[in-house]
Amino acid sequence: MKWIKVTIDTTTEAEDAIGYILSELGIEGIEIEDNIPLTEEEKNQIFVDILPETVPNDNSARVSFYIEPSDNLDDLMRRLREGLDEISDFLNVGSKKITVSETDDADWLNKWKEYFKPFRIDDTIVIKPVWEEFADSKPGDLVVNIDPGISFGTGSHETTKLCILGIKKYIRPGDIVLDAGSGSGILSVIARKLGAGCVLGVDIDPLATKTAIYNAGLNKIDAGEWNPENGDFAFGDIVAFATGNILDDRKIRARIGRHAYDLVAANILADIIIPLSGVIGENMKKGGIFITSGIINTKEADVKAALEGNGFDILETNRMGDWVSFAARLK
Repeated sequence: MKWIKVTIDTTTEAEDAIGYILSELGIEGIEIEDNIPLTEEEKNQIFVDILPETVPNDNSARVSFYIEPSDNLDDLMRRLREGLDEISDFLNVGSKKITVSETDDADWLNKWKEYFKPFRIDDTIVIKPVWEEFADSKPGDLVVNIDPGISFGTGSHETTKLCILGIKKYIRPGDIVLDAGSGSGILSVIARKLGAGCVLGVDIDPLATKTAIYNAGLNKIDAGEWNPENGDFAFGDIVAFATGNILDDRKIRARIGRHAYDLVAANILADIIIPLSGVIGENMKKGGIFITSGIINTKEADVKAALEGNGFDILETNRMGDWVSFAARLK
């Protein structure tokens, strides 16, 4: 099925008002392109270590939406132009140029799935998208089924591979594991499959919590959602996921458990790992292992200094491409 893409050339000032007009016209989702700089909060929620290059904000913006060809396009365009004219009396709406094009991509939301195929982390760990078959399995393979959606990682990036290999090397049967920044839940699932007795994954994004629980279920792991507002985490032979900010919320750090974790994995950002290393020790057992990844090589020295300065001994440093991972032990 083909889609009609409609794009409005406008200004950043008018983005919200145009979004409201489109919602009143029955448009359920829009795409906004502008050059507004990211806030610090937004930067902290981007799981890459090198932010995309930006250009100076010139107040220009493009608002796009997609509709089916069967919709009454002429009537929709008439009503859209009327709405743009109305708000232009009190807002700078820019040129208001409307471009209509047709895309041949019948399923543009799911197109990325064509490029996500099963792959091996090492000789035994296999990451398999749930919609794909895997014909090359071997006895002893640990196959992880995953449906990351369009918002979370697939496990194919070097940073995730490094973290998985670190977990595999240092985890022991029955370990209590904390997955700090759990995302799709892939590290939590692998930790459980490798013998962890209790796993708690925490992420600042509530959508990540839902996705992680779903992915655990794909691997026949019974995982629940824990709400930090309801009290302290109840340890046991369980896998659970929660929404919260371990770095900035002292109450959550207290409720997930003091001096409780044998292993903590954090595949996030160097700029988050550095301050996290200063507080996560309060949740770890003495001698506990901290696996960190997501570190671009230009920040390797900074992360190493932070770990050592916050009471960790570096056990090993691993590299893959431009990325670095540390395995450290709490003194």
